[in-house]
Amino acid sequence: MIGQASARIPACPASGVLAETGARAKEEATRLEGIVRGHYAFLWRSLRRLGVAEREVDDALQRVLAVLARRLGEIAPGAERSFLFQTALRVAAEMRRANARGRLSFDEAAVDRARDGAPLPDEVLERREARAILDEVLDALPLDVRAVFVLFELEQLTTPAIAELLAIPPGTVSSRLRRGREEFQTLAKRLRAQRVFAGGAT
Repeated sequence: MIGQASARIPACPASGVLAETGARAKEEATRLEGIVRGHYAFLWRSLRRLGVAEREVDDALQRVLAVLARRLGEIAPGAERSFLFQTALRVAAEMRRANARGRLSFDEAAVDRARDGAPLPDEVLERREARAILDEVLDALPLDVRAVFVLFELEQLTTPAIAELLAIPPGTVSSRLRRGREEFQTLAKRLRAQRVFAGGAT
């Protein structure tokens, strides 16, 4: 899904800045390009897992990158990943509020076929159902809990790394992760049971 990310990096919203001449402008341009290329896949996954619908991810990316370009000089070297994720968190929250949970449906089977070399129909169905459950469960988690859960369980970051990334104490990370796991398990079981019941009733 992310393998082709580097080939479709959106145009940098700071094109006016990048057009300037001079050593400082060139240095900023090089740094900006490096940040985008180095963190694009992580940023794409983060926005998607934080509740941004797939068809809206490009717009969300542009928003995050616009903030990045505008505030590049304020970001200390090594803090780029943290800045991007926290910005993505705010953008995702804004877009979720704007959509008011009006999640748009789209043909996920077609997406799977295009990306994975046309898997068998039953494989597409299993992936589609698993993704639907994952999205629905994640969507029910509070955004602060969801962010920690996604970073630990899906991005496989350590507790100290998450604490640094989100600028929160490790103890807060642990408590949010514990809460996220408990709620995830409860909600996932409930959804699976509902789907089995619905399938048996038809």
